[in-house]
Amino acid sequence: MPFSHDMVYSLATVVELINTATGERDGLAELGDLEEFVRRREVSGVRELTGRDLAEVRSLREEFTAVFTAEDQPTAVGLLNTLLRRTRITPSLTEHDGHPLHVHYFAPDASLAEHLAADCGVALAHVLVENERERLRTCAAPDCGHVFVDESRNRSRVYCDSRTCGNRMHVAAYRARRRDAS
Repeated sequence: MPFSHDMVYSLATVVELINTATGERDGLAELGDLEEFVRRREVSGVRELTGRDLAEVRSLREEFTAVFTAEDQPTAVGLLNTLLRRTRITPSLTEHDGHPLHVHYFAPDASLAEHLAADCGVALAHVLVENERERLRTCAAPDCGHVFVDESRNRSRVYCDSRTCGNRMHVAAYRARRRDAS
C-alpha cells in the first residue's frame, strides 16, 4: 500500500480498537483495559485516563466500526466526514519514543478519543481517498468477526491472521475433502 509508516500504524491502531469489541469478552470492559490498549499501541501524549475516556473511546469504536464495515464508499465517506467534523485536527510533525519523524493530527489538549479520532480518522480518510476501501475487510472465518487491512499487493487476503483463522479454515477444508473422498 502506498501509505507512510504513521498511516499504517494508525490503521493498525483502529483495527485493534475495533477488534476489542469482538470475542467472548469486551476488550475495553474496564479502565485498565483502556490503559493497556494505550500502552500496547504506544499512544503518545495521553494524560491520566478516566471513566469518561473509556466511555468516549467505546463510542468512537462503534463509529469506526461503522466506517470500516460500511456497505459502500459513499456511506463510508459520509460516516467518516461526520466523525472528522467533530475532531479538532492540528497537524504537527513529531519524533518520539524511537519512532521516525511522522505527523500527529490531534490537538495538543485533545482527549484520548479525540486523539484517536484525528489520527485514525485521517488514516482511514487516506484509504478512501486512494480508492482502497476494498482493503478494509472482515475476516472470512465464520466464527471470527475481526477486521483487518489487507496490505497484500493483489488484495487477496481473506483472514485476519493466516496462522490462526487461515490455518483453521484450511485444515477444516482439507478434512472435508478427505471425508468426501472416502
